[in-house]
Amino acid sequence: MATPYPFTALVGQDDLRLALVLNAVSPAVGGVLVRGEKGTAKSTAVRALSALMPGVDVVPGCRFSCDPVAPDPQCPDGPHTDGPGAQRAARMVELPVGASEDRLVGALDIERALAEGVKAFEPGLLADAHRGILYVDEVNLLHDHLVDLLLDAAAMGASYVEREGVSVRHAARFLLVGTMNPEEGELRPQLLDRFGLTVEVAASREPAQRVEVVKRRLAYDDDPDGFAARWAGDEADVRERIVAARALLPHVRLGDAALTQIAATCAAFEVDGMRADIVMARTATALAAWAGRTDVLAEDVRQAALLALPHRRRRNPFDAPGLDEDKLDRTLDEFGPDDEPDPEPEGPDDGGSGPDGGGGGGLPPQGGPEQHGPEEHGPEERGPEEDGPAETPEPQESPESAPAPAGAGAGEQRAVAAGEPFRTKMLSVPGLGEGAAGRRSRARTEHGRTTGATRPRGALTKLHLAATVQAAAPHQRARGRSGPGLVVRRDDLRQATREGREGNLVLFVVDASGSMAARQRMGAVKGAVMSLLLDAYQRRDKVGLVTFRGTGAEVALPPTSSVDAAASRLESLPTGGRTPLAAGLLKAHDVLRVERLRDPARRPLMVVVTDGRATGGPEPVKLAGRAAGLHAAEGIASVVVDCEGGMVRLGLAGQLAAQLGGTAVTLDELRADSIAGLVKDVQGSQQSIRRAA
Repeated sequence: MATPYPFTALVGQDDLRLALVLNAVSPAVGGVLVRGEKGTAKSTAVRALSALMPGVDVVPGCRFSCDPVAPDPQCPDGPHTDGPGAQRAARMVELPVGASEDRLVGALDIERALAEGVKAFEPGLLADAHRGILYVDEVNLLHDHLVDLLLDAAAMGASYVEREGVSVRHAARFLLVGTMNPEEGELRPQLLDRFGLTVEVAASREPAQRVEVVKRRLAYDDDPDGFAARWAGDEADVRERIVAARALLPHVRLGDAALTQIAATCAAFEVDGMRADIVMARTATALAAWAGRTDVLAEDVRQAALLALPHRRRRNPFDAPGLDEDKLDRTLDEFGPDDEPDPEPEGPDDGGSGPDGGGGGGLPPQGGPEQHGPEEHGPEERGPEEDGPAETPEPQESPESAPAPAGAGAGEQRAVAAGEPFRTKMLSVPGLGEGAAGRRSRARTEHGRTTGATRPRGALTKLHLAATVQAAAPHQRARGRSGPGLVVRRDDLRQATREGREGNLVLFVVDASGSMAARQRMGAVKGAVMSLLLDAYQRRDKVGLVTFRGTGAEVALPPTSSVDAAASRLESLPTGGRTPLAAGLLKAHDVLRVERLRDPARRPLMVVVTDGRATGGPEPVKLAGRAAGLHAAEGIASVVVDCEGGMVRLGLAGQLAAQLGGTAVTLDELRADSIAGLVKDVQGSQQSIRRAA
């Protein structure tokens, strides 16, 4: 087994190290979500934490890690007799993004359960993670059905495996740690709220600190064992301090004054529900124990708020996470006690990185053989830089300096703000797909309503009981059945086929030419696209953005799960120049062709936002018709959002929709409940085009 990178050798990332340590002190805090750009030691820090976790006592031979002092009475390996336990290290179990449901919760042998009446159960990752750490890298990319299982286990502290009336239950209490890159998409709100704390991480912009990171990493890669040995003393100190803080935790007093500050803070930031209050209380208590104190101070409450509230105050995926620290300080001052006790002098009160760090709980030690001074510029100091490449360069705010395709002309205007988003009519792809689970188009899925039965290919996961009994019934006499039980063989088993919803690739093709440049009109157009992006987020789609103006088209955002990245690109989109409609459609065709090779199961939905005009170059209208014909020939589902304004309408967007084999809707019709049967219209238009061809 490879030697893990030492936790105390991490450079910077103070909030990340503190959040992980607090969960080691008090697992009841509820885990950590680590958000940040790639290459910021997110996974390294989480894997390093496992070496600092205190060992656990388990019942010998129990596959579910029962505590010998209080074994689970419903343990599948039980009942357990009294006897000495065995100690082992706390496990860190990694959940792959592409894991199956059976790999997560365990597999039940349905054939033996039906034929022999026994529960032959193979534990999954939730059983392995019990009383340890469950780590999910790229947690925002986890499939919805796995997210649902995690939510259930986290809420109940147990995992249930149900197969047609046969069930197995076992304890599953674990420290949930997830890492994610926000550029690849956001988490579902339900799962986001299950993480006790959240931390934003980013690479330091200080050259000295970056040099130190490189030095330590190179030294570790050259000699992992030797590097770990140099940090062994610091690792032991932190491990002992965690054990001491755990022992002190039950004696920490959370007074009414601190509780009042916690409640007032949560109310001031309008967080939903009461989980935030509970998490803040547990976090503040853990901070005090980590600092070696038995009283929770206002600084503990403040630090707890900075870790527990940012991800709970978001109202939609376009809101940047974070907390107004000035407002936080005003709230704490207003509801603070008049005679708060002074901090006990266990260590420096500046929140430094020494092993006795006081203040708001202190940080893990950063000393050691290669320490080069205090850490600076934590993630919370970055401000708008956190969005990384999702930000559009600032020079686009000026018409003179905004980059534009050749021939855009002098009529280019700077970007305008988007209008108010609204709830949109659902657009979906006709037919029955087999793509990734989502909430948009009909598809064959692992979950949903049962529509039939088939012979299983490989392991049986969803038994169709009636079809299985029907297949086995005619053979009972030939199989020598003599008792009440049904004689079932492998060939009799039938897999249930189910229909649910899939996520699609929604590719926006946005006209940014001069004909769309009227400020009030473009604001409404951007508001409509923002509304569709919000709908795509809720339906678990991938999104992409192609824009066209001047003499060409560009891929403003390659297909991604990050709708907030698409929103950022759209907000900063300037307009002006001619209308190369054909170029936009051809660029969209190229994007869809590449995505079809990468993910053939994910069906596309192209949303063209334009007034239908085509100008620039020889025969622009004819070229646009040919480009539209390419999409129609491949059966790509298309919707044209008609942005034409004024009293006199030319109907060009409707003509484009007919050439694409799709349908056209106006901005007003795009709103929910404004039109009926839009999906049926999309499908009917495509069928009529095919018949005409």
